[in-house]
Amino acid sequence: MPFKQRTLDSIAEMICGNYDMNTTFFLYRTGGNLTRFFRDCDTDYVHDGSTRNHWVSGVLKEILEEPQQNAQTPPETFCRVIQTLMDQADACNDPPDRPGALALLNSALAREGFEAFYAEDRQCYLRHIATNTIASAAVNPHRPFSASEQKKREQLLSYLDVASEDEIIQEVLLPLFRQLGFHRITTAGHKDKALEYGKDIWMKFTLPTLHVLYFGIQAKKGKIDSSGTTKAGNANVAEIHNQVLMMLGHEIFDPEIGKRVLVDHAFIVSAGDITKAARNWLGNKLDASKRSQLLFMDRDDIVNLFVVTNMPLPNGALPETPSFEDDSFPF
Repeated sequence: MPFKQRTLDSIAEMICGNYDMNTTFFLYRTGGNLTRFFRDCDTDYVHDGSTRNHWVSGVLKEILEEPQQNAQTPPETFCRVIQTLMDQADACNDPPDRPGALALLNSALAREGFEAFYAEDRQCYLRHIATNTIASAAVNPHRPFSASEQKKREQLLSYLDVASEDEIIQEVLLPLFRQLGFHRITTAGHKDKALEYGKDIWMKFTLPTLHVLYFGIQAKKGKIDSSGTTKAGNANVAEIHNQVLMMLGHEIFDPEIGKRVLVDHAFIVSAGDITKAARNWLGNKLDASKRSQLLFMDRDDIVNLFVVTNMPLPNGALPETPSFEDDSFPF
């Protein structure tokens, strides 16, 4: 992901800082401090004694040549550099949320189509302005959660227990997949089953090579199991089997290219659990080619991804605020 040299030089100046601490929003860093800075970013760069700004600019250019998730996301190392640079504990001539430093950084990043912002965890993240995709150095759904993230996770779990299937699709799945970089997300809904053909959602994902993959999603609110008698609210895997075959065998029309295309992969998404027996039964029923097209996401996968991508909670999951007109409010 090449950045303009002017942008690299501007960010390098922010990392190096200025001798006059009264006129800067960034800490001054000597050569040794620059080495420590990049060590804090989990890199092995050591200052070689050359001009600081020139050396840092070269390091940033090298970092941006690392592999990236997609065209809208800088390499993880660059995200860590921005987070370390904008650590709120390093505020200089600025309030703790560092509005002055943030404005300078964004004036440079805007040339590349990115914007920096602080999230609820007080960490600085990058957003791709055109697609609203958030780049993060820690989008790992299996990492430990902070106390605030754990609370958010519990609120979302409670919401999934009471939300309808349509609400889960509209308020949780659609925003989540958009955040993860999928686009042209189209939902069939549950009002008109005639045009659903086994899928609730179809969407596409553009690879870094600009090849496009198409995905269909069959979403269920309850648990997916393989028992002979399924409890109310749950789904039997035999029903899912029929829907998967319909999803993979039916073409969808992509208006962006004016052609009908087949779904490359089928997502089976459940706001409950997907039992191991159900996964095995479905895998055995499908031939090898269709089995490789099948992807599963259960309750934990949805919630963990929702938290680590820093998605806002649906309205129904937010705690209610007391009304000033309520007689029980102590005023």
